[in-house]
Amino acid sequence: MTILDGKKTAQDLKEEIKVAVSEIKKNGKRLPHLAAVLVGDDGASLTYVGSKVRSCDYVGFDSTLIKLDESTTEETLLKKIDELNQDDQLDGYIVQLPLPKHIDEEKILLAIDPTKDVDGFHPSNFGRMALEMDAFIPATPFGIIELLERYDIETSGKHCVVVGRSHIVGRPISILMSQKGPAGNATVTLAHSRTQNLAELTKNADIVVMALGIPEYLTAEMVKEGATIIDVGITRVADVNHPKGYVIKGDVAYDEVAQKSSAITPVPGGVGPMTIAMLLKNTLFAYQRKG
Repeated sequence: MTILDGKKTAQDLKEEIKVAVSEIKKNGKRLPHLAAVLVGDDGASLTYVGSKVRSCDYVGFDSTLIKLDESTTEETLLKKIDELNQDDQLDGYIVQLPLPKHIDEEKILLAIDPTKDVDGFHPSNFGRMALEMDAFIPATPFGIIELLERYDIETSGKHCVVVGRSHIVGRPISILMSQKGPAGNATVTLAHSRTQNLAELTKNADIVVMALGIPEYLTAEMVKEGATIIDVGITRVADVNHPKGYVIKGDVAYDEVAQKSSAITPVPGGVGPMTIAMLLKNTLFAYQRKG
């Protein structure tokens, strides 16, 4: 059984990006620049954005963190986005989700310049990705594809079941795995919370991508021997015996499913670290596109 180590693979990617940035610096050129917009004080968002800033520093990118109050109006945020769109020294930026309830997320995402949308959430990028055109791919699905490629997981002609239909993970990964490419050419079934007989689908799958958000939903009896399991889930589960008062669980009952798998991602340390690494990779692409 192979553990698909996202932590190690993400570190490898960062080292590769670091080398590319060193070359840029050596040639006396402007460094790649990533900005993050954070509205409010959501704890998980603060942690995640902080991790992105540290990763930028590590690879040698310039980074800017724009913190706005919870009470920031939609109009003020749209003005800030317009400023970022016009900034020639900025290669890409992200608006950290979720946003406060009084702000329309869809309106904000649509306002982002698609050429700076390194999160890959803009409809222009999603559409281009679906048509196999040059596009920014959402970082989590992009990370899954990278993991499958780097661990030489055979996907061509295999049956892949994706559980979860979010626009951020489920839908894009189902499209990517059906496309031509090193980690593509799979026959994909997209399942979700309303799917009937889900266990029958997963039991016959060569590859299962779990992005449902229900801790330890996928159990050993739901998978076949030798399957590849990708766990995108990350949920805090209360645990009085843990110093933090909680533990992080994926959508897969790891200990029992790992025994039947040929390859599996752990949680934490699997898909999660890949997300930030692929955001950096998208930013480097954005910089290189400018020439």
